[in-house]
Amino acid sequence: MPVDEPGKPSGGSGVRRLARGLRRPPAALARRVRRATHAGGAGESGLGKLIELHAVNSAGDMLITVALASTVFFSVPTGEARGRVALYLAVTMAPFALLAPVIGPLLDRVPHGRRAAMAAAMLTRALLALTMAGAVATGGLELYPAALGVLVSSKAYGVVRSAVVPRLLPPRVWLVKANSRVTLAGLLATGAAAPAGAALHALGARWPLYGACALFLLGTFLSFSLDTKVDSAKGERPARLARTASSVGAGEEHRAERPGLRTVGVSVVSALCANSALRALSGFLTFFLAFLLREDPFDGLSAAVSLGLAGVAAGGGNALGTALGAWLRARAPEVIITSALLSALAAAVAAAVLYGTVAVTAVAATAGIVQALGKLSLDALIQRDVPEQVRTSAFARSETLMQLSWVVGGALAMALPLAGRLGMGVAAGLVAVGVCTAVRRLLGAARRGTPHPRVA
Repeated sequence: MPVDEPGKPSGGSGVRRLARGLRRPPAALARRVRRATHAGGAGESGLGKLIELHAVNSAGDMLITVALASTVFFSVPTGEARGRVALYLAVTMAPFALLAPVIGPLLDRVPHGRRAAMAAAMLTRALLALTMAGAVATGGLELYPAALGVLVSSKAYGVVRSAVVPRLLPPRVWLVKANSRVTLAGLLATGAAAPAGAALHALGARWPLYGACALFLLGTFLSFSLDTKVDSAKGERPARLARTASSVGAGEEHRAERPGLRTVGVSVVSALCANSALRALSGFLTFFLAFLLREDPFDGLSAAVSLGLAGVAAGGGNALGTALGAWLRARAPEVIITSALLSALAAAVAAAVLYGTVAVTAVAATAGIVQALGKLSLDALIQRDVPEQVRTSAFARSETLMQLSWVVGGALAMALPLAGRLGMGVAAGLVAVGVCTAVRRLLGAARRGTPHPRVA
């Protein structure tokens, strides 16, 4: 047998060094990520673990999206793809539109089981990803019920996450900043998962779903690692969208009203209307531009490049809006939401009049920015104006309303012919509804001020 010369590393030592060298970059990256997610007291409060969980969730959802897009959208001609997506919306979005209003009230009944609810949403998607892997190659009808289950589970997770964040706020960190960090982590994870999903798809149509299953299984365990105070419901009561009061009898005193989203001031209700319009705009542009640019790409660009340009603009706008939301945390949220609405309206009108590469890219980027700013400002208003005992429930219900608005916008996009100026005009109309219903009341509330001067 060969004997290693003195002073030279043995073969086994060389293998160990190679292993350590290969292990160092991922370990160093993991340490940097953990330092970032646990900074500012997030590690001690438990917010850091929620940030990591949301990153895993967002990456898994992106892999599901890659698998569905390759089957439902990119693998067939435009006309057939439009029919498949319409079927997807009919089979998944329509039932979700009926289920969405139930999600918030249902989760109100399990305030002591939020970690279990998040874990269940993760595990359900892991199992459904395996189910979809068997049908994704053929695009069979069994793919759609599984996709519906993934959609409902994803939105249920989102509702619970919104309700959990207030429980994990670090000292001296406002809610809007905490939500900005959670959202930004999700955006970064989505950006990293997109090329990874494309690489997995090159191995086979099922592989992105296998990757999603692995991520959701990891998310199941991470859900139970969250701080136990996530499951605490001390001092909470469900929030209602309308005030309720019951009387004992004529001429007798009324029982105390239960606080609701309509009883806490005009700002929250107006912000809900404004954000519904902005979220509907996002859903509309997602579906409309996907088909429009595939059929009629930008001048001088291919369909793939045109879609990529619009997607990058929207994603970059969302990230920029999230960063701006943290920077503007001390400003009046009513003014921020008003500015977001007016900016979105101006961009959509400009795109309808000056339809072209620059105009459409600008409206996609603007939609990403205003959606992020609007949501963060809504969170700030709920923190400021909604009583603490119902605040968690209010977050759950507002998130459900936002998701439902996105569904309405997407369904409207599927009903329109693929005409660019027409679509941008309809997009402007969606935002105009929000402007008409919310701007005057938001500005009035901003002028009158609030007895709670600190804004998250």
